[in-house]
Amino acid sequence: MVYDFMMQKMSKISDVNLQLRAETKEKFSDLAKMLSAPDQCEHMKFIIKAAGFKRGIEIGVFTGYSALCLAEGMPSDGKLLSLDVNDQYTNIAKKYWQLAGVNDKIELRLGNAVEILDKLISDQRNLESFDFGFIDADKPNYPNYFERLNKLIRKGGIVMIDNIIWGELIAREDHSQNDLETRGIYDTSQLALNNKEFDFHTIMIGNGLLIAHKKI
Repeated sequence: MVYDFMMQKMSKISDVNLQLRAETKEKFSDLAKMLSAPDQCEHMKFIIKAAGFKRGIEIGVFTGYSALCLAEGMPSDGKLLSLDVNDQYTNIAKKYWQLAGVNDKIELRLGNAVEILDKLISDQRNLESFDFGFIDADKPNYPNYFERLNKLIRKGGIVMIDNIIWGELIAREDHSQNDLETRGIYDTSQLALNNKEFDFHTIMIGNGLLIAHKKI
């Protein structure tokens, strides 16, 4: 009740954002849980806008809600590279990006995200050239995504990782050790913790958000 009041009366969520969430829940009711929480997305948008970030990478698009929010936080000349594998979902995303007027800021690439990231890394011009990254895709590959974003994010930039609490399963040793998804998330948190290039903290928002800041 308090959460709903906060989101309705104390947040600036556009009608387009709400429509996107509604259509996702209508068409993909069983998968709608894959949508990032609205307060989390507003928080990420706020960070991006306050920092003046212009160039970002998103891994995992689904129906485009998080990309829409990230792009809303970027200036008119900002560019978000969004990676996914499923055009059934991303076709919905493109419709709402157009409605929200952020489609020119978003470049969608479909394919294997690890391969796309490796191709970016192979071009020296891309190294440490992005302001931020957001990971919200297949959990077993989280460590691979984080390690690659480390090469692409500039000093002073951030990497944001969704689902870091994973419905509290992360705290259960049987899951963090034996379940591939939970293990992928846990291992990524430890990569961030032990990487001396980053400061990081975890926020209990949505399903848990880890924010790693690459030291200057």
